[in-house]
This record gives sequence, structure tokens and C-alpha cells, in this order.
Amino acid sequence: MKANIATDPLVAAIDQGTSSTRFLVFNAKTAEVVSQHQVEITQYFPKEGWVEEDPKEIIQSVYECIERTCEKMGQLNIDLSNIKAVGVTNQRETTVVWDKETGKPLYNALVWLDLRTQSTVERLINKSLGQNKNHLKHKTGLPISTYFSAVKLRWLLDNVEEVRRAVSENRAMFGTVDSWIIWCLSGNTDGGVHITDVSNASRTMLFNIHTMDWDPELCRYFDVPMDILPKVRSSSEIYGCMKSSTLSGVPISGCLGDQSAALVGQMCFKEGHAKNTYGTGCFLLRNTGSKPVMSKHGLLTTVAYKLGKEQPACYALEGSVAIAGAVVRWLKDNMGIVKSTAEIEKLAAAAGTSYGCYFVPAFSGLYAPYWEPSARGIICGLTQFTNKNHLAFAALEAVCFQTREILDAMNQDSGIPLDQLWVDGGMTSNRLLMQLQADILNIPVVRPTMAETTALGAAMVAGAAEGVNVWDLTASHHPQVDSETFEPQINPDESEFRFSRWKKAVQKAMNWETTEPCCNSNGLEKMHSTPWGVQPSPPPTQVNP
Repeated sequence: MKANIATDPLVAAIDQGTSSTRFLVFNAKTAEVVSQHQVEITQYFPKEGWVEEDPKEIIQSVYECIERTCEKMGQLNIDLSNIKAVGVTNQRETTVVWDKETGKPLYNALVWLDLRTQSTVERLINKSLGQNKNHLKHKTGLPISTYFSAVKLRWLLDNVEEVRRAVSENRAMFGTVDSWIIWCLSGNTDGGVHITDVSNASRTMLFNIHTMDWDPELCRYFDVPMDILPKVRSSSEIYGCMKSSTLSGVPISGCLGDQSAALVGQMCFKEGHAKNTYGTGCFLLRNTGSKPVMSKHGLLTTVAYKLGKEQPACYALEGSVAIAGAVVRWLKDNMGIVKSTAEIEKLAAAAGTSYGCYFVPAFSGLYAPYWEPSARGIICGLTQFTNKNHLAFAALEAVCFQTREILDAMNQDSGIPLDQLWVDGGMTSNRLLMQLQADILNIPVVRPTMAETTALGAAMVAGAAEGVNVWDLTASHHPQVDSETFEPQINPDESEFRFSRWKKAVQKAMNWETTEPCCNSNGLEKMHSTPWGVQPSPPPTQVNP
């Protein structure tokens, strides 16, 4: 379909990720990107295992991206009135608490990677029936883990006096990043809309994925007051309008957690369709249709999307990897092994092999399928021959091995092996990584040439919302997106051997940190409540759901 840049309706998307914020404008007829702008986000690491971002910087980056993109469109003589809707997609689980009277955050946002809640998680597991981390899974689809928002909120309530006081004085609002952005854009203290969508709500551990609403028993379990929670809405409806930017008056009509947005952007609307996103972490989602499938192999059951108020919810099985692109950032920023993220492909290609070196980047414990917060990163199989090229190769292989573990679990849960994998995200520009992934999975890997699938998904649901109706989500109207396929090129036996060695390395990374008593250098017993030696938060009130 040929684009008419002057008259075709446009839909914008805010893509607020872990490492950057972007604003993109799409042609609603062709799905082509018309204009965009990107701003990096600062991450703070105040203590080992702690990861924070400033909510004020996040929302300021959103405004900056909107204004710069609109300026670029002006230079292209594109009428801003053609923008018919704005969608929001966001890093999930990252937790923000703010004051509804002043509009100011009460603490930095606790990023999904943050590990400070490990002791709280362990207490929850130890006090649950049978000391089972899956104690709440029948309602939430999730294991009790540092990953999810409820334990982060519990930490804030236990450790930040300003948060406690605001809650007691009925001034506090809680939300994931989507809620914070939409509240700010739709008016802030002047009538800002406090909402979230089902895909983000399902990552909090406070949401019942069967009833599609906040669960009173789960809230009691975590001792979280329900009046601070946002209203849960579908992923595609008008929530409010932009108030304080160049796009004032434009409806905000789409909201999806980033991985759900990528599923939509990859057109994975049919049961069995799957995609893997390679960003800071790695997230493989498989559409399971209108019924939630409970994993027996360490995966999450999550709400993928709900495409309108009266539409049924669609569910997905998900495997989450904490460290993917973050391992490249670590090699660059912490170790100085590469000067840019692009350089890792050159180093790895120069080696052509890890030469028996295996890297398990369990910097934040291990997520799916293990859910083991005590694991820590290791590099093993080193010899005097090993150099930085081998290490770069091992780091890329680690991303692929983690994806293989998730895919195996997904195939076991579904009973139907996946015959190809659709991929997206920043790391997919690395052709060596894509070839490695095909080799290690032993199935084709398909990469769209248009890399902005996460933002595209947010734009699609915004444009399709009732009252906007400029994007048709029926299969016959899906835009044709070109793609490149990477076919497996190595012997399957070699792939299996390398994967078995990886799994051996994973076992060596397990149970590295504990909360058991140990002795210091003077022989005196001391408690490592967390690996970084901070005082543990008190346990939440226990109410069996």
C-alpha cells in the first residue's frame, strides 16, 4: 500500500524502556515510521543489586521525545493534526509511588531488575504452604520473585517513611511506568487519569488473571491498600487526552507492557504464535489464546492483551531472562572490554568460538525457568588461551542458551514444538547473534526488517480503539512487513553438546548467595540478610489467599 504522507492518518507511540525512551509516529495504513526521537535514561545503582531510575527524568524524557519528534515532522511539512491517537508501551514491573497532591515521586522507581527485596521474597516463600514459591501462582500465574511489583511496593512501604506517611494520609498513588506516564500526560494533579491495562496489571502479583481485576486477598497477603492502585482497563480504549504538550487534545488510547506490545507488533494474534525480544533482558512470549495455560516447567502465565472493553483477554506463556543486552553493557561499562555495543560482534566474529568458555550472566539471579535469586554470574572453562574475543563470543552464546532453555520449557508445556521463532529488539541487529540463535535452537529465526515492533504494537492498539478507529487489526489488514530468516548451519549434535555444557555451568552458578548465618574474619557469626548487607525489610502481613 502506497503511503500518502499528507493525508494518511498517523498514530504515535511512547516506548519507555529500561535504557531509553522513544517517541515514534507511524502511518496507520502502512505501519511505516514517519518520525521518531530517542533519549537515554540514567540508571542508578546505589548499592549492589539495587537498580533505580528517576521518575521525573522518565517523564521529562517522554516530553522531550514528543517535542523533538514534532519538530522533525514540522521540518517535513507533516501536519500534526494527522496524529489521531497516542499509545504507551513500557518497561513492566518497574514500580513508581507518587504524591497525588504535589505530583512528585515519593522515591526513585525500583526497576524490574532490582534485587533488594530478596529477603522479603524468601520470607514469603518460607511462610507459605509447603515453602513453595508457586504459592500464589493459581491466581497470578507468577512465582513469588523479586521481579514483580508487589514485593517492590512492600519494600517501599516498609523502608521509606515518606511513602508510609503518604499512604496513611491518602496522598499516595502506585503504578507501573505506564500509569505514571498516562497520569502525567493526561493532567497530572489537574485531573490526571490513574489507570493501567491488563497486561501491566498482570505483572504486579496483586492482579487475579481469571477475574481480570485486583484481588482483595492478594492485596491483604502483601498488606497493600487497594485505594492506591490504578483502575484496570483494556489495552485498547480511550483513557483520556493529552493535556500538556504539542499534542494537547489527542486521545491516549492504547497501553501495553513492552513484551505484549512486541507480540502485537509481530502480529502474533493466533494461538501458538511466538516472539522473542532481545533488549536489556530477553522475553519469549507464546500466544495461548483465551484460556490461561499454567506452566509446569518454570514459565509465567501472563495476560497478553485485551483489545477493547468488550473483547476477551488473550493470554501468553512467557519465559523471562534478566540479562541479555545488559551483558554487553556490562562488558563495555564495567569491564572496558568493548568500547561500544556494536564492537562485541566484531570481537566474537574474530574468535568464531568461545573455545570452551561459558558465561552465565546471573547478575540478578536466574529468572525462567529456574526462578533462583541466589544464583550469581560466573565465567568458567577458562584456559591460558582464552582472550577477550572468546569472552565476547561466550556472552552472545549465553543469550542464545538462555533462550533455548525457555523454548524447551515452552515446547514441553504446549506439547507442540515451535518450528520458527520471530525476533525483535535492539540486539537483533547483531547478525552473528541471530545466526548463533538459529544454530542453538536448531530452528529458523525470523527477523523483521522493521525493528520497531514494540512501539508498533502500542500504535496499533491505540489506533484501533473505539472512538479512534484508524487502524484495522483484522488479519486481512495486517501490514506486510519484510523479514530476513536465519537458518541453522551447524550439526545438531554439536549444538546439543554446547547446550549441555552451558547447563553444567548454570548448576555451578546456583546457590551462591544465601541468607544463612556465616562467620566473619574474626570468627564471629553475622547474618547476610542480603548479599549487599542491608537490613531486611519486615515480612508482609500473611493472609492465605
